Amino acid sequence: MSEVSVADGRPGEPTYAGAGVDVAEGQRTVSAIRASVESTRDGHVLSALGGFGALYALEGYRNPVLVSGADGVGTKVELARLAGRLEGIGIDCVAMCVNDILCHLARPLFFLDYIAVDKLRAENVAQIVSGVAEGCRRAGCSLVGGETAEMPGVYQPDRFDLAGFCVGVVEREKLIVPERIERGMRVLGLGSSGLHSNGFSLVRRILGAEDRVDHLQDGSSDGPADALTMLLEPTRIYVASVLALAARVPVYGAAHITGGGWYENLPRMLPPGLTLALSRDALPLPPVYRLLSDAGIGRDEMYRTFNMGLGMAIVVREEDSAQALRVLSDAGEVCAEIGTVIEDAGASNGASDGDGGIRFD
Repeated sequence: MSEVSVADGRPGEPTYAGAGVDVAEGQRTVSAIRASVESTRDGHVLSALGGFGALYALEGYRNPVLVSGADGVGTKVELARLAGRLEGIGIDCVAMCVNDILCHLARPLFFLDYIAVDKLRAENVAQIVSGVAEGCRRAGCSLVGGETAEMPGVYQPDRFDLAGFCVGVVEREKLIVPERIERGMRVLGLGSSGLHSNGFSLVRRILGAEDRVDHLQDGSSDGPADALTMLLEPTRIYVASVLALAARVPVYGAAHITGGGWYENLPRMLPPGLTLALSRDALPLPPVYRLLSDAGIGRDEMYRTFNMGLGMAIVVREEDSAQALRVLSDAGEVCAEIGTVIEDAGASNGASDGDGGIRFD
């Protein structure tokens, strides 16, 4: 191969843009997202957009524990791409991360996003980041930076992926750990806004939405929300409600119901020897689940894959349950007592029926 000059800019020489990476479009993207990013900043953020690292001053804590989380939106991004509705998945990305660290009672401090694309389109990235900023405002955290990677040859034309990373803080004495949960405590359920961000590979296949979504849209203006709107409803962010609860009532456990549904996520908050006796019917079931049931997904598979109306579970003492429900309701949550912590009869003999040991009334 002949030597390439980097000084004379001769016509026909190889360029980064010619290889599919447009640096100028990257600069335009930064300009397009600047207002969204800056709308989330608070006095603790010490750096401006565009630096090599984000600076955040941690102040006001006696014995802080930092809690971090990273997550993505999964194949919901493909449904959003086909529909041309990109802002909601930005909220999803934040929600998946901040709701996870909230399970340790961590208050989210800051968030970073990662968007990987085949070809950079500033307007699309701006829509996504606008949603990320909205999610950060709902969670009370700052969007301090991120990365937009243009990766031709890795992603198919028009395809992209979205992920995020957050850091939160909690005082050590308030940190939720499984060992604090005891038999007889009550499980409270906080209602979901719909599917949130899990199970979309199955959803897209069962609804025939792997390459088109026009059949999921209801053209009527006065009827119920169309199927596509229900499917793309952003993940609910529980930060403000749960932190308000923790300021009034001791919280002993929390579980964010994501991939794996009830069976996988609820047992994650428990110590060995304990399980849950639960009611499936205490919370209302969002209408999107009727759509999936009618499409042929069985009940057991639904509880193994989706949140089934339960976005987050909280464990409190029996005597605090009624007050906790009032606090959550006043904070705008649809909530109910959904079960009790009980002894796990199968723990001593290793018995397992594939449902994480939880029991249903």
